[in-house]
Amino acid sequence: MRSNYKRLGNYIKEVNVRNVDLKAKELLGINIDKFFMPSVANIVGTDTSAYKIVKKNQFACNRMHVGRDYRLPISMSKSANEFMVSPAYDVFELIDLEILIPEYLMMWFSRREFDRNAWFYTDADVRGGLHWKALCDIQLPIPSIAKQKEIVKEYNIIQNRIALNQQLIQKLEETAQSIYKQWFVDFEFPDENGKPYKISGGEMAESELWEIPKGWEVGVLSEMIEVKYGKAYSHLEKGNIPLYGSGGVMGYVNKVLYDKPTILIPRKGSLNNILYLNKPFWSVDTMFYSILKKEYNGCYVFYYLIAMDFNSLNVGSAVPSMTTNYLNNMLIIKPSEIVLRKFDNLVRNLFNQIEFKKVQNEKLKELQNLLLSKLSTIEN
Repeated sequence: MRSNYKRLGNYIKEVNVRNVDLKAKELLGINIDKFFMPSVANIVGTDTSAYKIVKKNQFACNRMHVGRDYRLPISMSKSANEFMVSPAYDVFELIDLEILIPEYLMMWFSRREFDRNAWFYTDADVRGGLHWKALCDIQLPIPSIAKQKEIVKEYNIIQNRIALNQQLIQKLEETAQSIYKQWFVDFEFPDENGKPYKISGGEMAESELWEIPKGWEVGVLSEMIEVKYGKAYSHLEKGNIPLYGSGGVMGYVNKVLYDKPTILIPRKGSLNNILYLNKPFWSVDTMFYSILKKEYNGCYVFYYLIAMDFNSLNVGSAVPSMTTNYLNNMLIIKPSEIVLRKFDNLVRNLFNQIEFKKVQNEKLKELQNLLLSKLSTIEN
C-alpha cells in the first residue's frame, strides 16, 4: 500500500441529526448511480421526526444491499437546503476540510474499483450488507489539498460539459416534439404558400380516427414500417457496436445487426422507451427494430409512436408486452408525401445534432471514468 493511502474512518464522523422540528419536508433516496433522488415512499400522514437530516457537503449511504447490487448507494449533498433521508441510512461528514475535501471523496466513491472493494467487504447476509466498520477500514489515497482541488476542478470541467450537452439535447428534443405537434396534431404545417394549414382555411375531412387534412389517409403501421425481431447476442464478442435493450445501451459488441435508419420498440418491460437510430447497432431479442418502407417515414413514425402510452398495454403476458400483431394493425395517420419529406428534412437535422451531442457525452464519460481510475495512482 502506498504511503499516501489512509484509512477512511480516520477522516469521517457519523452525523445523527433527526428531523425533530419537522422543518425538512423533502424526502430523498439514493439511486444506484450515486445521486440523490425523490423518494418513492409515501410519507403522507407519517411522523417524519425520526428521519435523518442531510446538510450541504454531508454524505448519506445505504449499506444494506451492497452484496446484492454490487454497488454502494452513496451520495454527497450539494444543496444549500436541508432534506430528509431514511432513518436506515448512514449520514456522515468530513472531520477536517483542510485535509480532505468532500468533492474529492465523492469522486473516490464514484469509482468502479471502490464498489468492487466495498462488495468484497460485505457480510454473509442474503442482502449482503456492508458494516460501518468495514466502510471505515477502506483505504484511499489522500494527496495534498492543492492536488485534490486540481483533480476536482478537472473532473468538474468534464461534468459541466456533459451537463451542458444534456441541456442542449433536451432543448433539441423539445423543439422536434413541438414541430411534430404543430404539424400533425394541430395540423398547422406550412401549406403551399408557407402559411399554417388549418388556421389559413385548409380543408379538413372525417376519418376513422378524427378529422384530418383533406388528401391525407388513415392506414396501419405495417404500411409504413416492417417490424423485425432483435436477435440473441450471447455469442458475440465485445466491440464498438452499441447493443440496445429496452433500457437503452446495454454494452458494445463486434457485429452489426442493421445499419440503416430504424425505430427500436421494446417488446417487454418499459414499452415507452422507443428510440430512433441512424447508425449501426445490434438489438436484443426483447426488442423490435424496424425497416422503413420509405426512409422519410422514420421521424414521423417515431414521434407518432412516442406520443402513445404503450405501458398501459398488457398484450400476451402479465408483464407489459408488445406483439407484432398489435403493432402491424395499429391505426396511423398517413400524411401526404410532400409534408412527410419536409418534416423529415427539418427534424433529421435536429436528430443529427442530438446524436452528435450524445456521442460527445459518451466520449466525455469515458474520459471521466479514466480520470476516476487514475485516482489510485496519484502521488503528492
